[in-house]
Amino acid sequence: MAKIKYFYNPHSLDFEKARISVRTLALRVFGFLSASIVAGASLLLVAYYYIDSPKEKILKRELENYELQAKVLNKKVDKLYASIGELKERDASIYRAIFEADPVNYNTRKASVNDYKDLEGFANSESLKALNQRVDALADQVTIQTKSMEQLAKLAENKTDFLASIPAIQPVSNKKLRSMASGFGYRLHPIYKTYKMHSGIDFTAPTGTPIYATGNGRIVPAPNGVSGYGNHVVIDHGFGYKTLYAHMYKSKVRLGERVKRGQLIGYVGNTGLSSGPHLHYEVIKNGNKINPINYFFNDLTETDYAAMREIAERPTQSFD
Repeated sequence: MAKIKYFYNPHSLDFEKARISVRTLALRVFGFLSASIVAGASLLLVAYYYIDSPKEKILKRELENYELQAKVLNKKVDKLYASIGELKERDASIYRAIFEADPVNYNTRKASVNDYKDLEGFANSESLKALNQRVDALADQVTIQTKSMEQLAKLAENKTDFLASIPAIQPVSNKKLRSMASGFGYRLHPIYKTYKMHSGIDFTAPTGTPIYATGNGRIVPAPNGVSGYGNHVVIDHGFGYKTLYAHMYKSKVRLGERVKRGQLIGYVGNTGLSSGPHLHYEVIKNGNKINPINYFFNDLTETDYAAMREIAERPTQSFD
């Protein structure tokens, strides 16, 4: 039961019931409602900024997952860039050099700002744009490389004799890549103890180890200026290519004889100016001695090739 309020009326000298006017009642109701609304709004703001709803928690977990996936994708793109880089290097230094084809232009298109408008307006828009740009650039390079391989395949169709003749395998059995001792370039000479140009690759092997022709060709005399090579064999492969096999124990071929790739031509020895049993192997193109490392592509995988290249570039001492 509501309490009845009284007040003392000095005019009537009596207590009378207190009556609340409609205006006062309205003001009281309005004040109560206003205070309730302010308090409710304050609670809502606190809850909005500091307390996550179940839906917001789910969205935050999804966002964290997307960020993690973006990092994983970036790492995968890095690996793909490394793979395409190795393929581009082999394309330029081996395949196109062999076929004497023009180098490939790898300049990819530059994406316009409009290409990524649908990625704008997000908290991580810049990282999403960067990832998409990397993927698009990689896709362009893959397309270019695919066209390059198609072009080389067409060149190869008309060069059967050429492909059979050029040096393409290791001259000694070296599947485990343990025989290479010194690569192409300036190396410390084992006898003169000075740095000299080492114009081939040295393969260490016991005396009597078989040596094989690295391409089809004909046995010819050594070019002028060859000295210190002991027993040696030179093969003219045609197409401007020759190979030289030095320090042999003995050879199994004679001048003018035609040989095929993989045919036995002699045995490893220690003749001439040599500090131990090994084969000194050279590739000569149009009279210039070039790095043989680019001419082992028939019997090496991508991994083996990368490993052999790393071994060949070590600044070791040569054997001759």
